[in-house]
Amino acid sequence: MTTFQEARAFLLQHRTDYETAVKDFRWPDPAPFNWALDWFDAELAAHAESRDRPALWIVDAAQDKQTKLSFAALSKRSNQVANFLRAQGLKRGDHLLLLLSNVVPLWETMLAAMKLGVVVIPATTLLTADELRDRLDRGKAKAVVAAEDQVAKLANLGAENIVRIVVGAASEGWLTYDEAAKAPESFAPDGPTNADDPMLLYFTSGTTAKPKLVRHSQRSYPVGHLSTMYWIGLQPGDVHLNISSPGWAKHAWSCFFSPWNAGAAVFVVNQPRFDAKGLLATIGRCGVTTLCAPPTVWRLFIQENLSSFKVALREVCGAGEPLNPEVIDQVQAAWGLTIRDGYGQTETAALAGNSPGQKIKIGSMGRPLPGYRVQISDADGHPATEGEVTLLLGTDRPAGLMQGYQGDDGKLSGAEGELYRSGDVVFADEDGYLTFVGRSDDVFKSSDYRISPFELESVLLEHELVAEAAVVPSPDPIRLAIPKAFVLLTSGAERTPETALSIFKHLHTRLAPFKRIRRLEIVTELPKTISGKIRRVQLRRLERDDDRTDPLRGREFREEDFPELPKTRSET
Repeated sequence: MTTFQEARAFLLQHRTDYETAVKDFRWPDPAPFNWALDWFDAELAAHAESRDRPALWIVDAAQDKQTKLSFAALSKRSNQVANFLRAQGLKRGDHLLLLLSNVVPLWETMLAAMKLGVVVIPATTLLTADELRDRLDRGKAKAVVAAEDQVAKLANLGAENIVRIVVGAASEGWLTYDEAAKAPESFAPDGPTNADDPMLLYFTSGTTAKPKLVRHSQRSYPVGHLSTMYWIGLQPGDVHLNISSPGWAKHAWSCFFSPWNAGAAVFVVNQPRFDAKGLLATIGRCGVTTLCAPPTVWRLFIQENLSSFKVALREVCGAGEPLNPEVIDQVQAAWGLTIRDGYGQTETAALAGNSPGQKIKIGSMGRPLPGYRVQISDADGHPATEGEVTLLLGTDRPAGLMQGYQGDDGKLSGAEGELYRSGDVVFADEDGYLTFVGRSDDVFKSSDYRISPFELESVLLEHELVAEAAVVPSPDPIRLAIPKAFVLLTSGAERTPETALSIFKHLHTRLAPFKRIRRLEIVTELPKTISGKIRRVQLRRLERDDDRTDPLRGREFREEDFPELPKTRSET
């Protein structure tokens, strides 16, 4: 029987030996296990070698102050919060909406809820009132813990009928979070925690439909993120910075489970507005050893003189969307470190990645991580070299896969049967490395050629005047569709024909004619989800409907507007 501690120790021992880790790793058996009690409290907070180490380190740039809490301190404080929540009538299986930014009570409440068996619904503070109503109603929340600036949004949404706890200034009808400090420091659970007890409910971003509810268990995320720990290369005592916002799965991935699985400190920098130079200086000053950031942040980082920042970084990772080679090359030149891509979803932990010690193929998101049996499947579910990422289930079911999508009736779907289909399309080379092609609904055909938006966007981003880009199909009477790019320029660049011509010339040198971008629309804003991903679906709709009145519209340029561009034989 494999325990959590044994599985963790095995991955730490073989952190740079991918072949052995994949061959011999075994997930812990699905026995009763409460990660907050049996790991965080009983191991990290109880043992002399770790209990006094920093577990949470928050730097508030605007106030020029910092907060450090040890594993032992967080254990006691989360016990108090658990007892406080229990005193308000919350019990195992109840749902709690968590609506906080990166403040200490977020981590305390997460730990407390796990100890109680209360199911947490993480939510971003950027949600609108209508979106919050959906979380409350479909999430069947019996309690909410919210920041004081969220109180007004929750008015008249039915929240007055549930337990309401505010972090910050007191508000009428709300309990104050500070009252938890009066609760006892010791906590006793009401019984054992089963592996399949629900623990988290995530609402997906809803870029194509009404958000789904992704349900994770007391096993799937705590135990499942052993693979994320392995991908990042975390070790005990590390200071780990993951740049993501609360309310989204990546925050739980790398600001909670994977660093604490390793016994590392969660490091957070709160800035009023993102400041790449200030953040880089803080990373160096505070001795951050491991860093995971989305592509947008890496692109902002390389606009600074990276080599002037003296850092203690050992591991650097990217997640969210694949990185283009130019960014990777610049970081390597400045710091001697290679950004390692990884891949997973809200529905999973990290399931593929470039882990430490592996040969890295630039542009690839790596190979399947220990514990994941991945098959690349065609539309009929048969193995293929290009197709959808699918996970083999049955006896191969990975611990890090969700329990399923929870319907309004409480029933689960989407993660049963023999395969889990991710909806993400990749190409697998002869060595098993996976290269992201796109979402199954983002890939499109032009003149019967399959077009990957990501591939074209990567080429666009190599141009010095392009800050961000999104490629979508634009209707064409001959080719069915042609690739069109919505482009956001770097600061100071002008939306002129000269700029457009420069970008078209760059594309002509980098892309084969069949997948060449034929139209550019230079815009001042790209539509994004509240987690920062570009909403290609919205841009596709604009093109399909030929809507020229939308405020997202910019200045369009077409290839045929520039006779000086060389033409291929098929175009003359």
